[in-house]
Amino acid sequence: MIKAIYPGSFDPVTLGHLDIIERSARMFDQVIVGVLNNTAKKPLFSIDERVIMLQNVVSHLENVTVEAFGGLLVDFARIKGSNVIVRGLRALTDFDVEMQMAQSNRLVAPEVDTVFLSTSTEYSFLSSSVVKEYARYGVTLEEFVPGSVIERLKEKIAEE
Repeated sequence: MIKAIYPGSFDPVTLGHLDIIERSARMFDQVIVGVLNNTAKKPLFSIDERVIMLQNVVSHLENVTVEAFGGLLVDFARIKGSNVIVRGLRALTDFDVEMQMAQSNRLVAPEVDTVFLSTSTEYSFLSSSVVKEYARYGVTLEEFVPGSVIERLKEKIAEE
């Protein structure tokens, strides 16, 4: 059985993230969406909120689970018995950063490989940061995030 991990902060989850998750679910026996608890950043949503939002949007995928993690991704992969990390690439600039990370991870954990999936064209510009900025200025969000995330995003922005 091939178990893959798709890591990220998912603050919030976007349609681009969901696209990569759905495609990964077709490629691997099991996909764990790893929600990074990065203490160096101040996310809009708590780790628990991000996990719940993701669980809701992937509930139709039987072979996908969602878990929070902290620390090194390769340590999380080892704990979960995964030897594949999935990363989405939007642009050439992503490739440079992601390649460096993949090579570093490979040195630390040679049993863990990284698989890159190019983002579908309609999501190539999309990031959680862009979505949060659009939400702050009242832009319609249906083209950017799953429907269940829109209200939560509006509520959080209103609380700021």
